[in-house]
Amino acid sequence: MNDMTIIPSGHYRLGEMHEFSAADQPFMYLVSAGAIFALDEGAHAVLRRLETESLSHGELVNALLESGYTRQDAEELIRELLFVHGIVSDKVSLSPTPAPSAPPADFPLQALVLNITNQCNLACTYCYEFGADKIATPQGKPKFMSLETAKTSVDFLLRKSAGRQAVHITFFGGETLMNFPLLREVVAYAREQAEAQGRGIGFSLTTNATLLTDEIIAFLSDNEIGVTVSMDGPPDLQDKRRVYKSGKGSYAVIEPRLRKLIANHRTRAITARVTLTDGVTDVIRIFRHLKEDLGFHEVGFAPVTNSGEQDYRIDDNGMDEVLRQFHELADEWLEYALRGEMHGFSNVSETIGELIQGVNKSHPCGAGLGLLGVSPSGDLSPCHRFTDADTHTLGHISTDIDTEKREDFLSRGHVEAKYECQSCWARPLCAGGCHHEAFVRYGDTGHANLHYCDWIREWTDTCLRIYGAVSVLNPQFLDRFASRKGLS
Repeated sequence: MNDMTIIPSGHYRLGEMHEFSAADQPFMYLVSAGAIFALDEGAHAVLRRLETESLSHGELVNALLESGYTRQDAEELIRELLFVHGIVSDKVSLSPTPAPSAPPADFPLQALVLNITNQCNLACTYCYEFGADKIATPQGKPKFMSLETAKTSVDFLLRKSAGRQAVHITFFGGETLMNFPLLREVVAYAREQAEAQGRGIGFSLTTNATLLTDEIIAFLSDNEIGVTVSMDGPPDLQDKRRVYKSGKGSYAVIEPRLRKLIANHRTRAITARVTLTDGVTDVIRIFRHLKEDLGFHEVGFAPVTNSGEQDYRIDDNGMDEVLRQFHELADEWLEYALRGEMHGFSNVSETIGELIQGVNKSHPCGAGLGLLGVSPSGDLSPCHRFTDADTHTLGHISTDIDTEKREDFLSRGHVEAKYECQSCWARPLCAGGCHHEAFVRYGDTGHANLHYCDWIREWTDTCLRIYGAVSVLNPQFLDRFASRKGLS
């Protein structure tokens, strides 16, 4: 506990918070700190008074005494609440948890997303790279990354990540495995260079699974490469939009390959990422098939990103149904956690992981911060979703990061620059939402994703309640979950 002296004068009022209850216990989510504070009933009742009136120090102490506190415990609680900004005083000014500040210009990299090809053997109708809302301009550029560009990218990552003991490379496409020979060489080169510096390096990739072979699966397992498979569910849903250029569905091709991958890749979790679109919103059935029938370790869902004008977008009624099914799976996640078991619904797992860390984001994600995307030609972008988009380049791996462009991107994307976010209690976790989605929907990477605000707040409240219940009823699980997430 921070050692500070309380000045017994002035008046207190509630700080910015979101109240919720779990396992019959009241909690506060403190916005300025991005922290969760558990209260007993006495303290909760007293704090409720601060919603409608301000209390002097003496009045607040007396109210706590009347609710059963000793004077020493009352003073200690006030000190704690002041420190975490649960209450604020017109006389005491403390800033242990200031608003998220802008990152330094030399913020060290932690990860690169290498788009080793911009080619794909599928023609998914909602694809942000090739679909109706694409912003990429790949004409006249290399279709496949060369070994020279890849090695320069590795060297760039190691040079720009000074001070970090471990870094990460994610391989991406197009369809990543269309350039598997390069991927194999890059893994060997990157590991060699990192080890020469006494540092660690990890790898992951995203794939549509159509090109998996026994040889590739063995390589991925032997080299501890994490795998995310883009897949939308059982045959009728997978084949609705994840199709070949001929219109033929992809499920029959990937199903036997996936079973081999999940059975034989034993070193890292295998995750499915589902894109929800109009007609592909049967969340429960998709989850059951991917998790229970095929055996994925984690399954995560994302409603489609588009300008709001495409025929595959989900309407409001569809989103309400998606959220209803999310809640059903969230209830299951809690049941599993209380038994000490992992459930596999990533949309809960990711948020719980952030709550455990106490994140208080300046930006929605690491794009342009600790992470950059690299196109096949070596152009740098904020992340893989901006690859090959000339209007969003942030430099080149053979030269350097364009600091002015990077600073412009980050300053516009900072949560403090988004007016609508300033009154939202969920901003420490959301920070306005995906930069790419903001650009596609509103034409500005720094625009808050207002069409998701109500949904995000409701979902964050759900995850807070899950966190609170587990912290009361099975707190050991949170410790085990945190350590496991750190290794995944």
